[in-house]
Amino acid sequence: MIGSPWLVLAAVLVYGLAHSWLASRGVKARIYNRFGARAYRIYRLLYNLFALVSFLPILFLVWRLPDRTLYAVPFPWFMLCLAGQFAAALMLLVGLLQTDIGSFLGLRQLFQDSPDEQQTLVVHGLYRYVRHPLYTAGLVFIWLTPVMTANLLAMNVGLTFYIILGAWFEERKLLAEYGAAYAEYRAATPMLLPRPRWFDMHGKKSRKA
Repeated sequence: MIGSPWLVLAAVLVYGLAHSWLASRGVKARIYNRFGARAYRIYRLLYNLFALVSFLPILFLVWRLPDRTLYAVPFPWFMLCLAGQFAAALMLLVGLLQTDIGSFLGLRQLFQDSPDEQQTLVVHGLYRYVRHPLYTAGLVFIWLTPVMTANLLAMNVGLTFYIILGAWFEERKLLAEYGAAYAEYRAATPMLLPRPRWFDMHGKKSRKA
């Protein structure tokens, strides 16, 4: 039982490293150069399918390995946790719709031979408040789990580390793609946690002073 959470954590970290490596600009550039338009059309879709299928063994480990309950949120707070998870799932859907969901899933690329002109940097909707609302939604969802076990905790810790590291790598790609526009957006918008309104008002007053 003692070793089970560590095995889950190790599996999540291996998953995260593989996922991040396949998403890197260098790997994609090599694949595109080697296979051309065919690779561009199917890479994103295959990448998403790999991410989904390769996560299933982690869920299997969480389910099958010896485990113990750390805490269970009692009623009615249990319902608040479920409501928060529902809100996080809705936030994830809205965030996808506010960007190009077809490109995110890899479906739009199936009908293209090469990238179109640079996509517009999305700074409206949820992206006004945080730079990575999809990651924020994911973190809220996993940490509002009303029944926490040792294996689930290990998975959540690993996923949190992966999400934060993934956001950092994504920032580097976005800076390379959008340059000064993204640098200005990043300076004005938090990464994962929205600022309280009073903080922004205080910041504006300070800058004016």
